[in-house]
Amino acid sequence: MSKLSKAKRDKRKKQQPKRAFARLSDQQQVQNHAVLTNEEGQVVAAIGLQGRQWLLSIGGQTMGNADDPMPMLAMLKHLANVQGKEGRKVELQYSEGLGELIKIMAAEKELDADAYLDQLAAEFDNIDAEDAAEGEAAQGDADADAGTDAGETAAGGDAEAATEAPADADADDKPKA
Repeated sequence: MSKLSKAKRDKRKKQQPKRAFARLSDQQQVQNHAVLTNEEGQVVAAIGLQGRQWLLSIGGQTMGNADDPMPMLAMLKHLANVQGKEGRKVELQYSEGLGELIKIMAAEKELDADAYLDQLAAEFDNIDAEDAAEGEAAQGDADADAGTDAGETAAGGDAEAATEAPADADADDKPKA
C-alpha cells in the first residue's frame, strides 16, 4: 500500500455527497381511514392505519391501537350518535377500503353495512345504560348511607350524653380529698 492511499481515500470521502441515513426511530406514516368531523370541519376523532396496526386518535392524541378497526369504528359511530343526541352536528366518513371491510364483516352477520355499524354502536349504548344505572344505584346507596349516618349521629349523640351523665354522677358520689 502506498503512503498516499490514505490521503487519497480521505479526499474521495470528502468529495462524495452526504448520504442520508435511515433513522431507527422513523415510523411509517399514518393513513387515515375514518374521520369524525364537527360542523366547523374540525377533526374530532380519527382511525388510521400505521403499518399493520390500527390507531385511534381523539382530540389529536393517540388513544389506542388494535389489529381490528371495527371496535374503534363502533366507538366513533357511538360518539357520533351521542353528539347528535346532544344537538351537535358531526359527520363520520370512512375510506373505501374500510367501507369494503365493513361490508365483508356485515355480510358474515347477514346485515348491510349501516345496520352492522348500528349494531356495534348499540353495544356501547348498552354499556352507557348499565353505567348510568350503576351510577344512580350508587347515588341512591350514598343517599341512604348519609341518612343512616345522620340518624346514628343523632342517636349516638344522645347515647353519649346519657353515658356521660352517670359517669359524672359517679364522680360526684366519690368523696373529694
